[in-house]
Amino acid sequence: MKVKTKLRLGFGFLFIVVLFFGATALFYIRDISENSKVILKDNYESLSFAREMRNVLDKNELPLSEKAKADFNRYLSRQEANVTEPGEATITKRLRAAFIKLAEAPATTENLIGARQVRDELSSIELLNMNAIVRKDANARHAISRATFLLSLIGSFTFLVLFSFSINFPGFIANPLRQLLEGIREIGEGNYKKRLNFEHQDEFAEVASAFNQMATKLNDWENSNLATILSEKRRIEAIIEQMQDAIFGLNEKQDVLFINDAARKTLNINDDKIVGKNASAIINSNDLLRSVLKDDSAIGSFKIVIDGREMFFRLQSSDIIVPNIDQSKESLRIASRPAGKVYILRNITEFKERDEAKTNFIATISHELKTPISSIKMSLKLLNDTRVGQVNSEQQQLIDHINEDNNRLLKITSELLELSQVETGNIQLNFVPVKPLEIVEYAVAAVKFQAEQKGVTLEVAHDANLSQVTTDVEKTAWVLVNFLSNALRYSAEKSKVIISVLNKGNEVEFSVKDTGKGIDEQYQKRLFDRYFQVPTDGQNKSGSGLGLAISKDFIEAQNGHIWVKSAIGEGSTFGFSLPRSQSI
Repeated sequence: MKVKTKLRLGFGFLFIVVLFFGATALFYIRDISENSKVILKDNYESLSFAREMRNVLDKNELPLSEKAKADFNRYLSRQEANVTEPGEATITKRLRAAFIKLAEAPATTENLIGARQVRDELSSIELLNMNAIVRKDANARHAISRATFLLSLIGSFTFLVLFSFSINFPGFIANPLRQLLEGIREIGEGNYKKRLNFEHQDEFAEVASAFNQMATKLNDWENSNLATILSEKRRIEAIIEQMQDAIFGLNEKQDVLFINDAARKTLNINDDKIVGKNASAIINSNDLLRSVLKDDSAIGSFKIVIDGREMFFRLQSSDIIVPNIDQSKESLRIASRPAGKVYILRNITEFKERDEAKTNFIATISHELKTPISSIKMSLKLLNDTRVGQVNSEQQQLIDHINEDNNRLLKITSELLELSQVETGNIQLNFVPVKPLEIVEYAVAAVKFQAEQKGVTLEVAHDANLSQVTTDVEKTAWVLVNFLSNALRYSAEKSKVIISVLNKGNEVEFSVKDTGKGIDEQYQKRLFDRYFQVPTDGQNKSGSGLGLAISKDFIEAQNGHIWVKSAIGEGSTFGFSLPRSQSI
């Protein structure tokens, strides 16, 4: 039987029980009501008529007047129409006969006798109706008692039926649900052998069948899952073993999970049974592994000599994250937790060699280019000398363009030479204590002619008591000149460029502010990258993309930091900070 049918039958049974109890109560209430109506209507009216007829006799002298006879006759007629009790009709007829004699008697004596007979008959009617009222009242009380008893009996039976129904019927629904819930809990705890069996053929039996099928498949999956995991483990180990990069992994207890041959060779580990051992037992005799595990985030690229050859590696590490299932009585929560780390030593020797070859090539080419560029510059200077000969305006314009391009090439070659020093780590710094304004004056003097040609005012703002800085004057001035050259390039004619020098805590801050178009925020983070150039509108010639990158390397080599602030339409401010000198 379906659950829906069970519910319908159950609620239908409840409806029938309630309907039966209501119909029985209604029947007895109606019976009591009818008995009460008979008492109040028929007998009460007979008593009322008798009382009115007695009042007519009591209030009028004998013989009766015509009006009194008419009143008496009216109430008597009503009584004749209201005969309800056995024997009441005979008494009423005798009352009619006595009234006729009373009405027709001429003598006073006969009137008295007739009146006494009428009064006797009225008393008989009153007594008969009073006895009937008492009898009917007793019957009504008996009916009420019987109805009360039967209704109590039926109500008690109904209560027991409903109470039994309310106790037992929910079990048809709740018990299968409880069994299903217990089965689901056991499945959740990993007991895939749990099975449900319901006797009744209903929806719960179908659910139990589906539950059993699910449990069977989960059991089969569990039995086959271990073999799958082992197969996947072997496949992953084979992939790791074939990797050219050195790779190894540790769990959260620092036990070695896996390590390939490349890692064994790179880290100089000869123990074949290292997997499963704790790293603390290995690092005592392996300085390189100790350095890797001690602070892997701080290690960049490093050099290792393997088989007599210098090889360069870059360390990468990532956490092993596994799901963490928190089973509690209230809820089931799935979070993530670290379960160890994977370390990869990427061999960058080939890239390092290529980078060195590129740097050497750039340095060589730049150095070789400086000689012909300087010769061209000298030739242009001679062409501008009037002693050699006069040139027309078109020729002078060509000479100016050649001179401008030549200067640009000379600047690029100088920047490339500086870059080669930076990349090879051969930055030669000559630290000396110097006043910050001396650096500013040197830089301003270098770009003064360029500023005058464009009509740009160079304004210097500084604190009254500036601290000295210990720095490489030439390279710091080179950075400031680079800032000023860029500011003049992008500033409008007859504008202003402000050079600020301020004390900022333990540092001295240099900054150059222009009134150009500004730099979009999306480009600001890449300004100090090598070869990066901000897209222009074609009005300003872009540089090589090396000046700011070299400036950053020069300032950071002196333990300073470099920065930029800019917004479209508000100009740009480039600055750097250097530590104060210990001696003032």
